[in-house]
Amino acid sequence: MDYLAHKLLTQLAMPLGAGGMLILIGIAVATSWHRRLGAGLSLCGLLWIWGWAMPLVSDRVRLSLEAEYQPVAIDALPDADAILVLGGGIEGVAAQRLFPDLTTAADRVWHAARLFHRGKAPIVVVAGGRLPWRANQGPEADAMLRFLRDLGVPEERVLLEGSSRNTFENARETGRLLADRGMDRVLLVTSAYHMRRARATFGAAGVRTIPAPTDYEVPAERTLTLLDFLPDAGALMRSSIALKEYLGILFYRWRGWAN
Repeated sequence: MDYLAHKLLTQLAMPLGAGGMLILIGIAVATSWHRRLGAGLSLCGLLWIWGWAMPLVSDRVRLSLEAEYQPVAIDALPDADAILVLGGGIEGVAAQRLFPDLTTAADRVWHAARLFHRGKAPIVVVAGGRLPWRANQGPEADAMLRFLRDLGVPEERVLLEGSSRNTFENARETGRLLADRGMDRVLLVTSAYHMRRARATFGAAGVRTIPAPTDYEVPAERTLTLLDFLPDAGALMRSSIALKEYLGILFYRWRGWAN
């Protein structure tokens, strides 16, 4: 219940949730008490959603996270005990599917396979469980294993951590898995925007991480057009992911889950 409540509060804090609540409160105030105040609240909600839905804003917010971890050439990375790839890029196999469903963050698994084939570590650890409201899907770790096999990584070279539901649980459960095998130095593979929180969380769990970021979303340079200032559903979704990451950083530090 605590996990579900946390997810619900997170959704309400997202641009669409917060803006939608302002609009609804504004309508209620306008119809029952003060028309001008209610209209102002609704307008604030609309502008809040519009702002986060602009591609210009979305790119700037995501770039503020990605810029901290620039791409690293594979040959420039040191060897490690294991390659640790975090979930979030693949949906587990459901009854109506024959294979796992790859999302935009599936670059994480691709990059882990690249590192393995270049001999950066003898083991790949995949971390990702199943969300409570997706009981019809298998654990993400199982789906990542299937994808890694398709990419030529032998199954006996993959360790599964399939019980975690978030980054904190990733770190806690993976830390135990690594400690049992005398390993503590890993190449951490996750999306560039997620690397800051991931490293801080695994560091607090006693796992030494070497960042191997991937899944960059924001182009280094591009020309602005009028469309960058108009609301876009995709930009709103990407802004929400970035805002969630910043909220996650603050929440993890408050709970003492991250350095």
